[in-house]
Amino acid sequence: MSSDRPIPPPDDIIPLTRENIRSGRIRDWVSRHDGSFKPLSDDELRRTRDAMFPPDGRPDGPVWLFGYGSLIWNPAIEFVEKRPATVHGLHRRFCLQTYLGRGSRERPGLVLALDRGGCCRGVAFRIAPEHVESELDIVWRREMISHAYRPRWLTATTSDGPVRAIGFVINRGHERYTGALSEEAVADTIAHAAGFLGPCCDYLFNTVEHLDELGMPDAGLSRLARRVKEIRADGPA
Repeated sequence: MSSDRPIPPPDDIIPLTRENIRSGRIRDWVSRHDGSFKPLSDDELRRTRDAMFPPDGRPDGPVWLFGYGSLIWNPAIEFVEKRPATVHGLHRRFCLQTYLGRGSRERPGLVLALDRGGCCRGVAFRIAPEHVESELDIVWRREMISHAYRPRWLTATTSDGPVRAIGFVINRGHERYTGALSEEAVADTIAHAAGFLGPCCDYLFNTVEHLDELGMPDAGLSRLARRVKEIRADGPA
């Protein structure tokens, strides 16, 4: 789903690829372009990841990952199975402000997070046991650049039964948590923001498109996408 009016991209566009995440290029770019922001160190990433498992660090069953936003259309990990899945008690919301990936200091963007209440339909990815450590390392380097998300074990309902999956839930105490913004405020922000990963609107449009393809349309996101297109068609703010 393409945007109606292109947003001039930043000078440095870095694709969110497996290699750029694993190599630390994404984290290095963040450190270089925002001196006020200190990404989590390798030790901090390892500690928060290991805390998800028993003391010996070994999973006690299959490891699944729940994707509800960009993980759906760009997982960047190796997996052996994926299933449409629903998580109850949490819903998908644009409530995390970004100054870099999909926005700037002048025009902050917004990205999705899981917040309290409702339910969320997405995709559960099963990681092969022998690749859990390497693949979760990539996931953590991608999602846990800061403490904006809290990794949690979630129960994801699938057509083949429930699975226990790792999901990233918003940290409501984080400085970039916006709470419940009005739909118009969200649409206006998304319509005009862009960062080193590209326009914020593309993040929304890709999510809507892939949810539709999976047969799990999100009415709220679809309505938001239509409004963003209208704003962009009207010209610069």
